[in-house]
Amino acid sequence: MPVATTAVPSWLIKPRNYFVAARTLLARLPFSVIQLAMRIAIGFVFFNSGLLKLKSFEFAVKLFEQEYRLPFIDPVLGAQLATAVEIAVPVFLFLGLGTRIATLPLLGMVVVIEILVYPQAWVEHLLWASVLVVLLTRGPGTFSLDHLIEKRLARGQA
Repeated sequence: MPVATTAVPSWLIKPRNYFVAARTLLARLPFSVIQLAMRIAIGFVFFNSGLLKLKSFEFAVKLFEQEYRLPFIDPVLGAQLATAVEIAVPVFLFLGLGTRIATLPLLGMVVVIEILVYPQAWVEHLLWASVLVVLLTRGPGTFSLDHLIEKRLARGQA
């Protein structure tokens, strides 16, 4: 007894083919390109904040005194530490040098900002933390000094 087959309407086949072709094309994008974009994007979030503090350090101290009000830390010291971390650490991310370690102080800052300063901005902080966790767990990618160093060290062991 022949089995009845249901033919797929032709108007459904064409869009599905386009979808599969687009998905296949997108899957060819190297993850290293995405990692590079993540390093640059999250780096600039913190770097721009550090530049702003550096340009108007007195205002940064006032923010730490009046708005941030972090417990157990002097506002001047807090402003100095935040400025230093926000200027220095992103440079490591941009270069892809010590990337996994560089994510740790920034993740710490995100946690402090979320818990003690702006808990209502959790969506933005979750985005920042997600990018940093990807870089922490997956590394900086092939477009990085870390990758070149690992390659050189692996060649020396062969």
